[in-house]
Amino acid sequence: MSSETDKASVATEQSRTSRQRQNESELLQDLLVKTSRTFALAIPLLPDPTLREVTIAYLLFRIADTFEDASVLWEKPQQIRALEAFGDLLRDPSVERARELSRQWQAKPSSEHPGYLELLDRTPDVIAAFLELTPGAQRVVAHHTIRTAEGMATVVERTGSDGVLRLDSIPELQDYCYIVAGIVGEMLTDLFLLERPSLEPIADYLRQRSVAFGEGLQLVNILKDSADDSVEGRNYLPYDIERQEVFELARQDLEAATDYTFAIQQAGGPDGLVLFTGLPVALAWATLDKVEKDGPGAKIGRVEVLAIHSRLKRAVAAGRPAIRVPSTRRTA
Repeated sequence: MSSETDKASVATEQSRTSRQRQNESELLQDLLVKTSRTFALAIPLLPDPTLREVTIAYLLFRIADTFEDASVLWEKPQQIRALEAFGDLLRDPSVERARELSRQWQAKPSSEHPGYLELLDRTPDVIAAFLELTPGAQRVVAHHTIRTAEGMATVVERTGSDGVLRLDSIPELQDYCYIVAGIVGEMLTDLFLLERPSLEPIADYLRQRSVAFGEGLQLVNILKDSADDSVEGRNYLPYDIERQEVFELARQDLEAATDYTFAIQQAGGPDGLVLFTGLPVALAWATLDKVEKDGPGAKIGRVEVLAIHSRLKRAVAAGRPAIRVPSTRRTA
């Protein structure tokens, strides 16, 4: 009788744990959809456990982004304190500490975006999920998120007294892109390589292109959003630099990002990794062409996004190259 009772107790606990994990996954996915666009499409394509790791990592990076973007509603010292406190939280993660910080951050909203505000409110849940990752994934996510938070604090520090960030050269633009996107490329690469010995032969190749991967996507966004950014006090495009020079840099980066995706595909990496890396790159190529043709603010429509998505999935399923890049875009 005792044995049967014990078995029933174990089964009940397993069922409860399964329900809790499902509820947590649904919460994380809901936050992802409310705070992202492209990555809300791409992240669900990933295989487990990378899907969960990248979802949590994206939400943590989005918290830092929210503080870096808060110059309209927060004073510079408050932005920097929030970024520093967030970095400290990841060095010594605690759900209780996350609750305390969340209350502080919500006392005076840092954003008018309802999804970002909900994410700050749910920071304790994100930290709880982070603490359930494997030790290896925790180290990767914490290390790179802390680096980004520290870098964003330096970006906030250099913002002018008028609340405007000005970048005066291509190197300064690249430094900014590294902080907000290049580090993301490095983190994703480290997560992709966890427990995947089949990718070890191309590990160095991927790492050499990981920063360009992130930088390319960021440059396309900057070119697309440059008009709105300028109105909101963010002058990412240096005044004295021809815009065509930034377009060319974005193309070079996207070529490296395309090669990155092909390498994973050719090494026999999971289809989910190929789809996840390939989708934002394919969308970025299409967006870059659109912006170059029609100017800032131009973007590809939902129908074209879905068409690119479908074409990518068919190509990967058939073992064909994941991304189609016009030959005119490939440099020698």
